[in-house]
Amino acid sequence: MRSRSVPANPAAGDVASAVLAIGRPDFPKVLIDTLRRQAGVGHCMVFALSRAGAARCLLDAGNIPTGADLGAAYAGHFHEADPNRDAMFEEHASVPIMLPAFAPRMYGAGYRKIFFKDSGIVDKSAAAIWTDDTCYYVNFYRIAAQGRFGDAQRARLRAIAPAIAASVARHFQQGETETPEQSLVALFATRAPLCALTPREQDVCRRILLGLSSEAISQALGISLHSTLTYRKRAYGRLGISSQNELFSIVLGLLTTFGRPN
Repeated sequence: MRSRSVPANPAAGDVASAVLAIGRPDFPKVLIDTLRRQAGVGHCMVFALSRAGAARCLLDAGNIPTGADLGAAYAGHFHEADPNRDAMFEEHASVPIMLPAFAPRMYGAGYRKIFFKDSGIVDKSAAAIWTDDTCYYVNFYRIAAQGRFGDAQRARLRAIAPAIAASVARHFQQGETETPEQSLVALFATRAPLCALTPREQDVCRRILLGLSSEAISQALGISLHSTLTYRKRAYGRLGISSQNELFSIVLGLLTTFGRPN
């Protein structure tokens, strides 16, 4: 079964907290909390795979006690036996892709014993995205105490996976050297349609995305509440939107096609 590229149009509020945590030390916690809330994910692991054959475990968060050991084992040499590897390297996609649905028969006996039987993992789903020569491989797990993903949970996971994968890639690209505000400044400066806004409209929209109220934006920018609301209205008009959720959707779409400014 081939992997599939997936569209980037989840409801904005679904993953906004994870997007806004990019570059922050608490990103792993915010990410797993978002995944639990949205799709019942028990554990998330992220690996960076290179075309040269190297692998690193970048993130291990959730309810698998042996997660760190599994991450080390996978990065050590088991990544070479991962049945998803061919799909990831064949696609080499700069937009997020969903990997084939989990089936135990996909894996060799030794792999199944270590990564599923001994760890208690009973189900997984995965997405991947390439940035230059690095593939960010994002894995979502359920353990025996939770049971397998239900149909609704799997559908939700597929819906939010593009923004999640792109957010993961952005986070590990910039490390902790760029704040969410700095990231938004770069996005608004370089990516259409956001870059078409006036500087003051960009100021207001960035602060909306950071969760500030209209009153707080007015205070931060030293302008009246009436001016803030006017700039917001003008910005929304230029973007062809009418709500904060639609503004989030634009940002999430830019992150997933592809997760960094040009």
